[in-house]
Amino acid sequence: MAIRQLSETLINQIAAGEVIERPASAAKELIENALDAGATRIEIATAGGGKALLRVSDNGSGMDAADLELAVRRHCTSKISETLEDIRTLGFRGEALPSIGSVARLSIASRRRDSAGGNEIAIAGGKIMHLRPAAANPGTTVEVRDLFFATPARLKFLKTEKAEAGAITEIVKRMAIAFPAVRFVLSGSDRTTLEFPATGEDHLARMAQVLGKEFRDNAIALDAVREEVSLTGFAGVPTFNRGNSAHQYAFVNGRPVQDKLILSAIRGAYAETIPSGRYPVAVLSITLDPALVDVNVHPAKSDVRFRDPGLVRGLIVGAVREALARDGSRAATTGASDMLRSFRPGFQPHVQRPSAPWSAETSPSRPYQPVTGFAERPQASFDGLTTPTARTEPQPAAAPAAPETVTRYPLGAARAQIHANYIVAQTEDGLVIVDQHAAHERLVFEAMRKALHSKRLASQVLLIPEIIDLPEEDCDRLMPHAAELAELGLAIERFGPGAIAVRETPAMLGEVDAHGLIRQLADEIAEWDTASGLSAKLEYVAATMACHGSVRSGRRLRPEEMNALLREMEVTPGSGQCNHGRPTYIELKLSDIERLFGRS
Repeated sequence: MAIRQLSETLINQIAAGEVIERPASAAKELIENALDAGATRIEIATAGGGKALLRVSDNGSGMDAADLELAVRRHCTSKISETLEDIRTLGFRGEALPSIGSVARLSIASRRRDSAGGNEIAIAGGKIMHLRPAAANPGTTVEVRDLFFATPARLKFLKTEKAEAGAITEIVKRMAIAFPAVRFVLSGSDRTTLEFPATGEDHLARMAQVLGKEFRDNAIALDAVREEVSLTGFAGVPTFNRGNSAHQYAFVNGRPVQDKLILSAIRGAYAETIPSGRYPVAVLSITLDPALVDVNVHPAKSDVRFRDPGLVRGLIVGAVREALARDGSRAATTGASDMLRSFRPGFQPHVQRPSAPWSAETSPSRPYQPVTGFAERPQASFDGLTTPTARTEPQPAAAPAAPETVTRYPLGAARAQIHANYIVAQTEDGLVIVDQHAAHERLVFEAMRKALHSKRLASQVLLIPEIIDLPEEDCDRLMPHAAELAELGLAIERFGPGAIAVRETPAMLGEVDAHGLIRQLADEIAEWDTASGLSAKLEYVAATMACHGSVRSGRRLRPEEMNALLREMEVTPGSGQCNHGRPTYIELKLSDIERLFGRS
């Protein structure tokens, strides 16, 4: 069979199979072009989930007639010249517009800011229909109609219009988070209008627009640098989690990505703080020299390859864990809302007023004297109470109380233990309910984990070393980490070109499947160039031991024991959730309590 040159239209349609997979892919490419053009306002309109219509308008730099003619040709771009080592724009391949034009009806109207008039070009199924002068505002408007009409087989693989519209919404949200100084408007006949006003340099305000205002109250700032890589962003407290990973956003040099290494690092950073099946909320922005990352991995540009993946993974895990240790022990603000919904009475007060922070001076049920401390007995007795009566008796004047020293504690003072498992503590402006078993479990685990990292772990010497046959390249990967593994109680030696001898194993693990452990470590090092698997195993064992060695549910605690538990929680990192990721306490403000009784 003779080799022949494919037509330009067929080449573009083949390229479109990778670049334009669905309407959301086209929306992503067009929004990236608008951002690269310096737009500060981008409007997106859709119909039929983007299949019938996708229109992207911007106020960017615009194009003249010559630029329009080149823009719809493959591999024509203004964003790179001779090298891929210094890519600082979102787009650079020069494939998006010709790919879209080959499978849809495409029209582009554009006008430069310093030009008196604009121009328009139209393409249908890869054929240029016209290039002519046209009235246009400064900037560019790209309109895509009847997507995939030229390749009808692709239409069969698209999802419902609602699902495709949702995918476009997700693309806009990611772009909005990455560029807070740009105003985004998403509208159309198939959706309600979604608008993200520009927030300038206030990234957290833009994140609150996209992720909800609760994220602002439950986010911890990240700011870390390692060698030539910097990490900024916000990580949600562990108890503020979701049922899927859709609320995890990652950006590399401003480019939204969905990279497996970054998502894996987020999962590792939250290990043992998030329940199984739940996912943290995080927004991470990685900045590094463009020469240290390859964005030309896939035409969709959502995957990247780092020159030093171990460095990036370590930076993410270390920064997030440090932030959680610093400020992650607080309970999510959504816990009180869930509690209020559980307590909600069967009727609603006639008058609903916006709630305000509680204060002793303005509360309808304010005490005669402001509460200044926790001087009462921690757990008052209910014995000896008399029957209420309406009789009044003269009361002797009370002796003046001696001045008391007030110590303020974030988790307050224990007032009672209910159902032999929950501690009720009074704070300055509310109350806290603590799960004693979950809280003590976390305290024991953190103490054990600290011991793991503070000294060399005890090991057990094998009477007969285990010889494990491995590919030579796996042995080469393992041996540079021998000293690190020895600190964890695993002593290994090279035993010929294709074998490893295991002489000692961690005593904490008991009987060990050395073959499985070594092979797992070799696989992990091959993928991430780290050997954290053994450490993770040891921490998992420590968590199991902590669960069995902590205060059990059903044990009655003395007041001093309850207060000691609260004080220990206040100084222990990660005490806001147990080893399985469940919250250890819930805080309820007095303003919330008064709402339950219709007093606010």
